[in-house]
Amino acid sequence: MEAAAAAEFLVESPDVVYSPEAIEARYEYRTTRVCREGGGLKVRPTAVRYTFRTARQVPRLGVMLVGWGGNNGSTLTAAVLANRLRLSWPTRTGRKEANYYGSLTQSGTVSLGLDAEGQEVFVPFCAMLPMVAPNDLVFDGWDISSLNLAEAMRRAQVLDCHLQEQLWPHMEHLRPRPSVYIPEFIAANQSARADNLIPGSRAEQLEQIRKDIQDFRASAGLDKVIVLWTANTERFCEVVPGLNDTAENLLRTIQVGGEVSPSTLFAVASILEGCAFLNGSPQNTLVPGALELASQHRVFVGGDDFKSGQTKVKSVLVDFLIGSGLKTMSIVSYNHLGNNDGQNLSAPQQFRAKEVSKSSVVDDMVHSNPVLYAPGQHPDHCVVIKYVPYVGDSKRALDEYTSELMLGGTNTLVLHNTCEDSLLAAPIMLDLVLLTELCQRVSFSTDADPEPQGFHTVLSLLSFLFKAPLVPPGSPVVNALFRQRSCIENILRACVGLPPQNHMLLEHKMERPYRLAQACGPLAAASPLSCKTQPAAANGCTGDAHGHPQPLAPQMPTA
Repeated sequence: MEAAAAAEFLVESPDVVYSPEAIEARYEYRTTRVCREGGGLKVRPTAVRYTFRTARQVPRLGVMLVGWGGNNGSTLTAAVLANRLRLSWPTRTGRKEANYYGSLTQSGTVSLGLDAEGQEVFVPFCAMLPMVAPNDLVFDGWDISSLNLAEAMRRAQVLDCHLQEQLWPHMEHLRPRPSVYIPEFIAANQSARADNLIPGSRAEQLEQIRKDIQDFRASAGLDKVIVLWTANTERFCEVVPGLNDTAENLLRTIQVGGEVSPSTLFAVASILEGCAFLNGSPQNTLVPGALELASQHRVFVGGDDFKSGQTKVKSVLVDFLIGSGLKTMSIVSYNHLGNNDGQNLSAPQQFRAKEVSKSSVVDDMVHSNPVLYAPGQHPDHCVVIKYVPYVGDSKRALDEYTSELMLGGTNTLVLHNTCEDSLLAAPIMLDLVLLTELCQRVSFSTDADPEPQGFHTVLSLLSFLFKAPLVPPGSPVVNALFRQRSCIENILRACVGLPPQNHMLLEHKMERPYRLAQACGPLAAASPLSCKTQPAAANGCTGDAHGHPQPLAPQMPTA
């Protein structure tokens, strides 16, 4: 592995064409189709030729946060400013510098392949395709609280006081626009914060939100705006035929003042303004009428609920346990937190929305293993959330996983996780915005359907970042974290004509050496990855750093 990831690369292939306007790549998508015949299964490999086109011009991008003055909104704004200003500050453990740790696009890497020595070469995720630089983002938004962003940052108690002092003059002039407050949708304990409200009927509120988006786009000179809901968790909104089941009915309901949640109002306004809308909370903001409206206007929507701490770990652990052949039968998840999100979730209806989004995360992993689980069988799964003001934004999560072993044995795994809630959520919000904007510049076609098209308006590619991912009708829901990340990576690889990452590394698993492509010149002999040189043993092995025998690395042939 290289000590530092490379920043730029060029794909040399007759199937990839770079122009000043776009990157075009011919790509063969290989998959399989399974047919059930005569009580058995027949598997047929298939291949489809795609042409991907990614526009290279990166826009001036604005982000409007609903709940801008909350912990997540103020923390994300502070993070971008701190990175843009290259701030550093003293702490009791030493001096810290601004970074984007926790962001897939900014701190994650992708393997391009093997170099001349047979070692993997990594590049940052954001180097795969042209992406908006996070430091160039422009922020605005709404909040039911009138505090400016500096005061909101202080109220959140997330950032070190020395960092807050440096950010204060850059944030005190940022003030949220008035927002929509409908008391029955959030906990009663939020009423004290509600002093910054859009007046009027639902139709008038919808119109004001649209005007705010128009004003932000014009005043900041933006090419695009993306709207992201990071406000309070709402109770679920019942889907009722004639009320919100179609786009026409939903718009009519707004006009006559029927029941519609604040988050759905913002979603509708965003869609009508041609702005992608992303739902970071667990409620069913994107009711069927909103999804149909997005499809009609060809506007991306995504959700639901940021996947930041306990649920992200669960989507890894359960995948590991079931993937290892262990039959997980009990999952008990308890967490307590003391920020405003925790206070709002202390109300039963709001907690229920969160419970639903947390509980579905293991479903696809259970369904993937009919050897372990009979039809309809699933683990006992309990989720508990408690409000403890003292712990603030530092959420505690405790999980117990109990699995059946062979011959009647059981295995219990207990985990304690301290999650800095907003510092985990902020980079997820950043990734959601950057990936959504990138997807707006990608189109593709097939040989059978040469008319260019974009991604489905329900942007399921973002599933890696959501607890309860929305997918197009009829699509499988994937919650396993590795599969979600691989989906993003491999689609980006396809856009530059690279094969999917399969992790086979066959070059290093063959009895006889495999001749690697020599586009970069003669291949040098590979050296074993050990911390010190060991003499060859009689059995043809060398020792690793701990003295254990290791096979000699295959010698790569030279030209």
